[in-house]
Amino acid sequence: MKVLLRSALLAACGITVAACSTEPPVALKTSEMPPAFVAPVASNAQVWPSTDWWTGFSSPELTTLETTAQQSNLDLAAAAARVIQARGNTGIAASALFPAVDLSASGQRSGSKVPLSQSGTVDASGNTFGLSLNASYELDFWGLAQDNLRAARNSARSAIYAQRVVALTVTADVADTYLDVLALRERIAIARQNLGAAKRILTITEAKVTNGVSSNLELAQQRAIVAAVEATIPNLEEQEREARYALAVLEGRIPEGFDVTAQSLEGVVAPVVAPGMPAELLVRRPDIAGAEADLRAAHANVDAARAAFLPAIGLTGSGGYASSAISSLINPSSLAWTIGASLLQTVFDGGAKTSQLDVNKGRETELVADYRHTVFNALSDVESSLGQVSSLADQQRFTTAQVNAAAEAFRISELQYREGVADLLAVLQTQQTLFTAQDTLVQIKLARLQSNISLYRALGGGWSVDQDKDAPTRNEFNPLPIPL
Repeated sequence: MKVLLRSALLAACGITVAACSTEPPVALKTSEMPPAFVAPVASNAQVWPSTDWWTGFSSPELTTLETTAQQSNLDLAAAAARVIQARGNTGIAASALFPAVDLSASGQRSGSKVPLSQSGTVDASGNTFGLSLNASYELDFWGLAQDNLRAARNSARSAIYAQRVVALTVTADVADTYLDVLALRERIAIARQNLGAAKRILTITEAKVTNGVSSNLELAQQRAIVAAVEATIPNLEEQEREARYALAVLEGRIPEGFDVTAQSLEGVVAPVVAPGMPAELLVRRPDIAGAEADLRAAHANVDAARAAFLPAIGLTGSGGYASSAISSLINPSSLAWTIGASLLQTVFDGGAKTSQLDVNKGRETELVADYRHTVFNALSDVESSLGQVSSLADQQRFTTAQVNAAAEAFRISELQYREGVADLLAVLQTQQTLFTAQDTLVQIKLARLQSNISLYRALGGGWSVDQDKDAPTRNEFNPLPIPL
């Protein structure tokens, strides 16, 4: 008998150990993280962006738009609602660790016909009243409820990180779209300046044709140039309207009547920022933190699926009063109580629990790959953004020199054409070169500013797990490839 009892205890201990929560798999080795970023980094740049990185563009209007978007953007509102739902699910999972207690009261009146000897029947009726308190509790002996709670908590964390991803996306999109509007307005202004120059040349050409100095061919050529420049303006104006409407939606406002004050990229500066160590991205990018939380939730679900194979142990108890009169209901003589225990072990379920464990294991394996993919994408985003910031700065410098030279060439050619020294073809060529260079320069300035926004986005926008009051503490958050 003692041998049998000892064997049973050893078996129970083995099952308990098997059902305990286990560590999630190592999704990424420390050796897989590069020691440094290889793309060019400015020597005087701030290391990691601040949470209000948009203020570095020296645009008060952009700062106002970002503040409004954080309060009114509808995507952010939806993400916040998803966090509330996830926290509610955490509360539901936590409730399994506590007993369920119900209070019930009842009242009943019943009656029947009682026969009397030789004189018919008589009505017999009575009342029955009851008051009881029932409690039930399932012992979390194998850690099933704890595993479910762990999964729910990590899902809630994932929802918080997803909200941060939405916030980062919204702030970056507001900045991108605002700069789009300003760049399009600047391009429209350049096109109108070019149109004014083309009309000036057309006036000169018409005068020369009238005086017999130039031919009708030159006049037709210049009129075609004027029409071509005019044709570019409506398309740019439509793009500017659409960008402004998109910005209004990001601000949580209707497009009608929405406008911004600035008319060009003049005064908007490109702040410099540099990343620290690549491994720091693991706690500075909310999408990586979310992928980690999803993986930990999936692993907790695997532990819960394993624990589901083990027997469920339940405790029940009830106590209450029953009486035929309310006045004597709360009376010791009317007290009745019961307590009990139950053990439920599945013998055959057609493979449902085994299949559920396979599903959860497959989900965990999928999320390991997702986590690695998210980390590698983050590294690629930073490297690409750093390269764009550097190359676009060079392009802007060279194109600025081209615009200055082209402007001087056009000024000289227009003057010479007026005086009859140069022909129309030379004027048209210099004018087209100037217009193309000016338009290209605006687009490069826009791309350079937006490359900085892309870098801020790639670096997590100044967010970090340590700084986030809603995120888990540093002790709770443990990036998978870096044991603490």
